[in-house]
Amino acid sequence: MGADARLRHSSKRENERSGDFRMAIAQRVAPAVGGSARRGERAVDLANANVERYAPRATVRIAYLTNLYPAISHSFIRTEIEALERAGCEVSRFSVRRSTSLSDDSDHAEAARTDILLDIPKLVSVLIRQIIAHPVRTTTTFRAAIRQTCRSGFSRANLLRAGGYLAEAVTLADAMRRAGLRHVHAHFGTNSASVTRLAARLSGVSYSFTVHGPDEFDAPSDLDLGGKIADAAFTVAVSSFGRSQLMRWSDPAHWNRIAVVPCSVAPRFLAAEPRAADTRRLVCVARLSAQKGLPLLIEAVGKLHDLPPFRIEIIGDGDQRPAIEARIADLGIGDRVRLLGWCSPERVLEEVATACAFVLPSFAEGLPVGIMEALALGRPVIATAIAGIPELVDAQTGWLIPAGCVNALSDAIRAALDAPLEVLASMGAVGQIRVRDRHDPDASAAILADLFARHA
Repeated sequence: MGADARLRHSSKRENERSGDFRMAIAQRVAPAVGGSARRGERAVDLANANVERYAPRATVRIAYLTNLYPAISHSFIRTEIEALERAGCEVSRFSVRRSTSLSDDSDHAEAARTDILLDIPKLVSVLIRQIIAHPVRTTTTFRAAIRQTCRSGFSRANLLRAGGYLAEAVTLADAMRRAGLRHVHAHFGTNSASVTRLAARLSGVSYSFTVHGPDEFDAPSDLDLGGKIADAAFTVAVSSFGRSQLMRWSDPAHWNRIAVVPCSVAPRFLAAEPRAADTRRLVCVARLSAQKGLPLLIEAVGKLHDLPPFRIEIIGDGDQRPAIEARIADLGIGDRVRLLGWCSPERVLEEVATACAFVLPSFAEGLPVGIMEALALGRPVIATAIAGIPELVDAQTGWLIPAGCVNALSDAIRAALDAPLEVLASMGAVGQIRVRDRHDPDASAAILADLFARHA
């Protein structure tokens, strides 16, 4: 079968699978919002929202809380918020901490629209007013904060953290009251969800949160993940794997309130013009942290000394950078591996779009947005068979390898460098279809908007 025929065949199969995937989303969302047959039909419409966009009957007004917003590594949250606003929602942004590293003017504009909770003078003032006006409620909420933070044992640090969470929750609840907001959604099941849960307890508003993983799955008991799910109006997982982990750590009575809503890709990646691929260059976009397995990538490159010149560019930064730089020097592969640090969104798009493949050797994940972006740009992906990744990457769209296996990683890099352009193009085309169908921002926002409309 020729390359064009293979591409048509793969694309046809992918289109057939995409319809099944939309139906699967519908079936998962329906019970999360109540479960009736009529609601199931409604969810089918929402899962096809890239064809007919959902428009709320009345304006849905919600608060969004993240630990750090805007942030380079959290661009998917901004994509989600912007899509919700296109769907007719009003979203008030809140961040626990102020961003100090912003990449462009649009980030600065977004930061100006975001209220910061960790503003000490404001935080102290609001907390004092809350204690005077509602001493009993504040005390019981502080006890709840202590129970949340001290699940692993009482300590001075945990008690201080409980006090910090309470102050942040009081500030959030006060801001929501003044703005007339009745629902708050947090991203990540860690401290932002803890603050959101306490704010809901203080003010009587409802809350929900999105769990991405893997941090939440590393310490579910310490984070009281099951308790957060029990108290939430609903909980969002970004993959079927993620939902299974939330089910694992929660009461079965609450499983019908866990919905799968895929993370989405920024429109600029979906609309990007095709670029010519440099067949001797691969790219990785990731934090330089233990979860991402980048030291293994360096070792894999070191095993490919017999290959003609090639280059791997790593976009990102983190605490492992010094060790990675040292190992690159030890192996003498500085001509083959470049650490670019964090780059602007435009630079990231250009680097990924002109590479022959994207590589991410993660040890722990949710479902990486970087993989979605690479596939959206028509680039095949080398990734590990962990967490939600196999839901998106397979032999049709790249190379799926065992986690932690340096030989498998080096073999996959070799295969990508040796692959004819027509094979790379075929994989990329199937990946584009898959991402555009499953990770369209307006389709995911439509599902969320419906969930919010029932609770905000």
